[in-house]
Amino acid sequence: MTRIAPLALAALLGSTSLAAAQTLYFSAIPDEDETRLIERFSAVAEYLKSELGVDVEFVPVKSYAASVTAFRNDQIQLAWFGGLTGVQARLAVPDARAIAQGKEDPIFVSYFIANTETGLEESDTFPEAAKGMSFTFGAKTSTSGRLMPEYWIRQETGEAPEAFFSKVGFSGDHSQTLRLVASGAWDIGALNFAVYDKAVEEGAPEVETAKVIWQTPPYPDYNWTIRGDVDARFGEGFADKVQAALIGMDDPDLLAAFPREAFIPAANEDFQPIEETAKELGLIE
Repeated sequence: MTRIAPLALAALLGSTSLAAAQTLYFSAIPDEDETRLIERFSAVAEYLKSELGVDVEFVPVKSYAASVTAFRNDQIQLAWFGGLTGVQARLAVPDARAIAQGKEDPIFVSYFIANTETGLEESDTFPEAAKGMSFTFGAKTSTSGRLMPEYWIRQETGEAPEAFFSKVGFSGDHSQTLRLVASGAWDIGALNFAVYDKAVEEGAPEVETAKVIWQTPPYPDYNWTIRGDVDARFGEGFADKVQAALIGMDDPDLLAAFPREAFIPAANEDFQPIEETAKELGLIE
């Protein structure tokens, strides 16, 4: 029988009790209504708690910027970020790293949708006929709702959005973009393809008057990012354990909540194109 030296045993028990006494707090960018987010991520918290052996609590935030602030201030240690917010968070916290992403995230796209009254039709080419119409982004630091749509507007038209469209606004989140375009409050909007596809799947009435007219080329987007100091707090190898739990998530209901087919490993360098684009547009220094 293998005997453990008293000092080693004390250290082991101390490490275990330390992890058990800690709570892992995590959040997510508010890309949908808060009620829906809480429903989605409360179930994820229960899953992570069972896999990690520590208490896990979901902390809702009011804005994309607030999610980055909470991560920087150690109010949360793990977050489901968009491409841009993930870059911002990792730049703000030493040794923070991306650990997982959806199987779909390396080839994410944004949809441009238009109210049917505009007469715009779906096309493989950028909708030049949209010039002079009103346009809404999602949140100001959303990768799929602002960063990449703005990048492609500039690339395709040679103009800033404010010059190409008659009026430009920010809805705050993807669900709101869909509602506003469907109602005719804005002629055109850009949003996360997964949110629109889910609305179609659920038979949401908004998709009857807000139709896809164009989609961007692919880019890397959402990711799970964890602080660099979690191993010191929860025990050696904890970050890797969280990564394994996320990649091992195979419950169809949990995955459908994102919605993702599966999670795969991610690394900081996967999001270098997002950082470079954000710098080009002056959204980060």
